[in-house]
Amino acid sequence: MSTTNFSEPWAGYLDQAQVHLSNTSLPRMLLLLVVNIPVIAVALNVVYQMLPRDRSLPPLVFHWIPWFGSAAAYGQDPVEFFKSCREKYGNVFCFVLLGRKVVVTLGPKGNDFVFGGKHTVIAAEEVYSPLTTPVFGKDVVYDCPNEVLMEQKKFVKVSLTTDKFRDYVGMVEDEVTQFMNSDLAFRIFQLNDINEWGAFGSYKTLAEMTILTAARTLQGREIRENMDKGFADLYHDLDHGLTPLHWMFENLPLPSYRKRDVAQEKMSQFYQNILRNRRAGDGDYEDDVMASLMRQTYRDGRPVPDHEIAHMMIALLMAGQHTSSSSTAWVLLHLADRPDIAEQVYQEQVEHFGIPGGGFREMAYEDMRKLPILDAVIRETLRVHAPIHSIMRYVRSDVPIPASLGAPSEDSVYVVPKGYTVLASPSLSQMDPLMWKDANTWDPTRWLDAAGMAAQAKREYDDDTKVDFGFGLVSKGTESPYLPFGAGRHRCIGEQFAMVQISSIVATMLRKIELRLEGPFPKSDYSSMMVVPKEPSLIAYRRRNFD
Repeated sequence: MSTTNFSEPWAGYLDQAQVHLSNTSLPRMLLLLVVNIPVIAVALNVVYQMLPRDRSLPPLVFHWIPWFGSAAAYGQDPVEFFKSCREKYGNVFCFVLLGRKVVVTLGPKGNDFVFGGKHTVIAAEEVYSPLTTPVFGKDVVYDCPNEVLMEQKKFVKVSLTTDKFRDYVGMVEDEVTQFMNSDLAFRIFQLNDINEWGAFGSYKTLAEMTILTAARTLQGREIRENMDKGFADLYHDLDHGLTPLHWMFENLPLPSYRKRDVAQEKMSQFYQNILRNRRAGDGDYEDDVMASLMRQTYRDGRPVPDHEIAHMMIALLMAGQHTSSSSTAWVLLHLADRPDIAEQVYQEQVEHFGIPGGGFREMAYEDMRKLPILDAVIRETLRVHAPIHSIMRYVRSDVPIPASLGAPSEDSVYVVPKGYTVLASPSLSQMDPLMWKDANTWDPTRWLDAAGMAAQAKREYDDDTKVDFGFGLVSKGTESPYLPFGAGRHRCIGEQFAMVQISSIVATMLRKIELRLEGPFPKSDYSSMMVVPKEPSLIAYRRRNFD
């Protein structure tokens, strides 16, 4: 075969190309280039992933689009995304999320790697400050050094004591009762008809109810009484600043960003005005959280500035509402779906709080701690519906991953480079069929078996080595497969309050109404920072024979 058979077609192509280029204007060429840039970028991205990689780096999840990475699959259903990646890559892998390289470490050992890491190496501030600082305000939570945050958590814990919880139970019961007696969602209940059924939106209604209970308990009577519609609107605008969009992009020229910033400033001034009035008055005010913060001083002797007190009050209010509202909504949805278990919870109330002739006495904190069925219902709901599916930390310096968690070979380990993000998923470990029997089934009875997996996980979470990170002794609990409130130095200090709040709301409502589910059980909505029920998620209710 002669070489002309190969050269002549190629020469002809070049001739045609030259003629084509001579007849094509420069703007058209630029347009063709721009149109093809995405295709070129995708092609280069695929080629890059096919090249040999540093064996010390965790395996990279394949993705077509550069920068965007696996954002679509992760955002649609994070837990399913993690499961599918684990099947391909194991418990350690890396994926691209809007320009971030995120190393995921799954399972209890993976949770321990992230939650138990040294805060000087694996830090939360760089990850979450862009989201929380515009909402909470400057110089608190993640907008301050970690040692200062630990002091601030210690200040707040003064109002999260057993003595305070004894008062909070009655406050929550009163707020729920007032809400059900006045809100339009419970109009049928208010008609005192025990035969007609009404309905309320689970998440929307519980969001409104929990902010009132959080305000009355964690904020104090004075602030609760000043929570008019204007305050509710400010809270709404602030709350809408805590979304994945606001986390990914700190500042965009969008209405939600402007409303967030205006609301933060007004709410900060609301609290600071109360502070000024208290300091100028005769000291005759309730011994609430704000009063406690006014008395605190940092280790260096300086008092807590008014703007920091205001911003801690904002953070406390939002923390007391977010987790509890979604978790309580899920609890009621499951009870509405399982009337048999709802009846067991109700009969437990009758046994502990019923009075002769019908009705109930007021709930007491000590009694609330002796309700195993209600406790099991809440814990199982927190297992199946972890409030936050992903916990992330920024890597400040190269950190090796233990070989027991994942390794490229027997004689080497994976290393997470400086600038990467690491991620743990309590949601996955809490729903992992490798550890939990019938993991996808909501079954409160698993928590009543003292020798079962659930009880063991709870013991590991609650009774693990106690550590003082600067805000008092707390169970480290980082290796438990059950982590509803996080673990380590960033373990939620309000977990006991959340249990009090959720159990008091649920108990009060079940005393008054029967529940049934309207429509199919709702799926999880991952579009916000919290895992909430997808709308519509209606719960039907009917007034009981007696309160």
